[in-house]
Amino acid sequence: MESTLYRHLGAHLDSRDGVAGVTFHVWAPNASEVSVLCDLNSWMHGRNPLNSSDSGVWWGFIPGMKHGDPYKFALRTRDGHLLQKSDPYAFAAELPPKSASIVYDLNGHQWKDAEWIARRETANWYELPVSVYELHLGSWRRPTDGRKYFNYRELAPRLIEYITKLGYTHIELMPINEFPFDGSWGYQATGYFAATSRFGSPHDLMEFIDLLHQAGIGVIVDWVPAHFPTDGHSIGSFDGTCCYEHADPRKGFHPDWGTLIFNYGRSEVCDFLVSSARFWLDYYHVDGLRVDAVASMLYLDYSRKNGEWVPNMFGGRENLEAIQFLKDMNTVLHQEFPGVLTIAEESTAWGGVSRPVYTGGLGFGMKWDMGWMNDTLRYLRRDPIHRQHHQNELSFRMVYAFTENFMLPLSHDEVVHGKHSLISQMPGDVWQKFANLRLLYGYQYTQPGKKLLFMGGEIAQWTEWNHDTELDWALLGQPMHDGIQRLIGDLNRLYRDEPALHQSDMSADGFRWVSCDDSLNSVYAYIRQAKDPADFLLIVVNFTPIPRYDYKVGVPVAGFYSELLNSDAGFYGGTSVGNSGGVYSLPGSYHGQTQHVSLTLPPLGMLVLKPVTGMSIAP
Repeated sequence: MESTLYRHLGAHLDSRDGVAGVTFHVWAPNASEVSVLCDLNSWMHGRNPLNSSDSGVWWGFIPGMKHGDPYKFALRTRDGHLLQKSDPYAFAAELPPKSASIVYDLNGHQWKDAEWIARRETANWYELPVSVYELHLGSWRRPTDGRKYFNYRELAPRLIEYITKLGYTHIELMPINEFPFDGSWGYQATGYFAATSRFGSPHDLMEFIDLLHQAGIGVIVDWVPAHFPTDGHSIGSFDGTCCYEHADPRKGFHPDWGTLIFNYGRSEVCDFLVSSARFWLDYYHVDGLRVDAVASMLYLDYSRKNGEWVPNMFGGRENLEAIQFLKDMNTVLHQEFPGVLTIAEESTAWGGVSRPVYTGGLGFGMKWDMGWMNDTLRYLRRDPIHRQHHQNELSFRMVYAFTENFMLPLSHDEVVHGKHSLISQMPGDVWQKFANLRLLYGYQYTQPGKKLLFMGGEIAQWTEWNHDTELDWALLGQPMHDGIQRLIGDLNRLYRDEPALHQSDMSADGFRWVSCDDSLNSVYAYIRQAKDPADFLLIVVNFTPIPRYDYKVGVPVAGFYSELLNSDAGFYGGTSVGNSGGVYSLPGSYHGQTQHVSLTLPPLGMLVLKPVTGMSIAP
């Protein structure tokens, strides 16, 4: 598989016989003519024709063209029509709604992140804290000087200060490849090698990522190999034929998004996509790709009725070519870039998504746990009086929690399209809404799995996310909203500082129920365990607004249990119901243990307790 096509195809600065210019290569196997349109030829077809080859790649050199020049390809189809297309391998593009490609020399940035890259290459992310702040660059913050967006370089110090304050390990950027329609949020890409010009140049983006790395913050980007838009300048019907997409709409058109689906059975298409994935790791040093809409790639009948899809060669619904592409992509990326993460957004029960290719898996490093997200939000949206009838909605996760390497997402998808913001989804009066939200975050951070939260959730924004405006930062300064932000920071620090909360995220050895069947009180108690048997935490969660006094929980060892975190603490906006810093265990059998603690459980609250050092769990 060819994974470095970006080094050959597209537009590259060159010189011939001492004359500087640009060499072009473009794959258009069924075109009858191809030429370059640019300022030097007044955008006239035929003045700078390219040469054809048996491989379907057209090539040529134009003297006098330089870095920063816009261009397009003019392609004559076999039936005589003339098409104008952007370069599929362009490194930069004009600011939408303009759509020309731009000659761009990616060399020149002096990277200063060698220490970060070296550390990443040896990192075992499965046993390290991974806490991700997902954001949309265009609507996180906006300037007040009349411009629509900040530049990448302007965003970097603002993000570094904020992410450092909140304690996240990584950010995840919604797609930063070039895309024509703001309302697609970048998920309908026309530039698979071009960073969007909305926020500056490719070198601005390099500086942005470099600065975050120097500050110890990883950068994951969303990447979309599942589909692409039908815009006339894009790769659809590139040379008048279906080069990149399936010709049969039952395979090549996505009914949900009105987009085109890649033909994964064509080697040139798979090489294009693997090269795109590799490109972002190579030239931009990104630390991982979150791959969008994987479920839609795996199933031929995804979102289709009977008769609207074509079975595979064995009569099944699995997209065999897409499956092989995902395996090949993950194999290439993990071999060539040690320590990078590939994360699948995959919402079905497909087995082995985050298992190695050599064991039959798809090869992703992690998978979003959409089941956890759906079950947890469904449970928390319920009036607390009804939660006693749905105790299994939360406890069920442990049946499958270690079948994949899971990340627990509260992403942008949960706060758009009329779903409301997270706090607006919570039941009850204003106090209960905030308490439920604190409980949601506390539960997320103490469950096995890596963490992800979309921007705005950390300040309890009331309105659902709108890509056309910045977050409602004016909420900060109000005690309840400040309390949520303070809790997120403390949860991130607790998660990073306590090995019990991250070291065995992907192993059943790191979790065990103490009690998951007290449906009458809607209380759960569980232990998170580090590799060291002496290092464990007890978590107790009360999903009702009723304080529980003298609530007994069995514990594995005797001694003092320090209250590390109480989500009902006053500085988070709670009522400060708790245990005055901790409790001593008492003899007496509960939950199969010979010792127990007698706790005051705060209303709609979570406690994290840790035994004093020198004690271990009895086998």
